[in-house]
Amino acid sequence: MFINEMNTGDQVEGCYLLQSAYSKQSSNGKPFLSIVLGDCTGTMDGKVWDYPGPIGTSDSGSVVWIRGTVSEFRGSNQITVDRIRLTDSSDHYAVSDLVPTAPIDVEASWTELNHYAETINDPDYAAVCKEMLQEYGEQVRSIPAAKSVHHSFLNGLLMHTLSMLKAADFLATQYSEVIDRNLLIAGTLLHDFAKCDEFTTSPLGLVTDYSVKGQLLGHPVMGAQAVACAAEKLNIPEEKSVLLQHMILSHHGEPEYGAAVRPVCAESELLSYIDMIDSRMEIYRETLNETPVGEFSQRIFALDRKVYHHN
Repeated sequence: MFINEMNTGDQVEGCYLLQSAYSKQSSNGKPFLSIVLGDCTGTMDGKVWDYPGPIGTSDSGSVVWIRGTVSEFRGSNQITVDRIRLTDSSDHYAVSDLVPTAPIDVEASWTELNHYAETINDPDYAAVCKEMLQEYGEQVRSIPAAKSVHHSFLNGLLMHTLSMLKAADFLATQYSEVIDRNLLIAGTLLHDFAKCDEFTTSPLGLVTDYSVKGQLLGHPVMGAQAVACAAEKLNIPEEKSVLLQHMILSHHGEPEYGAAVRPVCAESELLSYIDMIDSRMEIYRETLNETPVGEFSQRIFALDRKVYHHN
């Protein structure tokens, strides 16, 4: 039973994501576990009474099997859990039932992303992209693009990057007099690869925090470093290496938005706009999916405004 289908009195048994768990003590001195269970449809608080362990805070992010009953507490549903344990190989569940995943065909999208890499005609830019795909490819294919805000689901980085590549391909033709398509496509492909090292993830692949390097450097700096290393290994001309690094360092547009430097060439300027457009359109998509037609959403932090879902 999915969480959004649960009603008071329902008997529940199945596998759920343990989003958080805290060991506490009741007023009569008995231990209990306060938990938040999740699946792809939402979350629900729960209590495991008279429970000394072994499951605790360190198991947050794991998948648990539970049996319990849905009850009401202060106007909201919660699950009173009778039995709980970590799942093992005998349990069968689909990851896509437990955590949100990108609304894309992953195999087809991955093939299309690699196709764009193969359309880069400059052998130096193409070689760097091939090297980076070999190093980061499997993670780029699977991880979210963010901890929150936009594309914060499995395969989100793949969805975000491919969408940007489609826009970059079109705009490179539209502005062919000033845009080097090879540089734009290469920079677009590689711009977020270092998120693979910036994030720490749960056992199911969702972003739970930022790594030490991610917090100290950020993915634009880490991405530029990775490109510099790949270019040196491949004996790429310095100017091309520096241009690719600049694309990555400046793709957030302005320092206040996380750019290490401002864009100073046409391709980096265009990349920063493409990134902003795709991230904002995804924020709208996710918000409108949760907002009834004819109503305003709650205030969206990333946009600093409410969104209206028109008919």
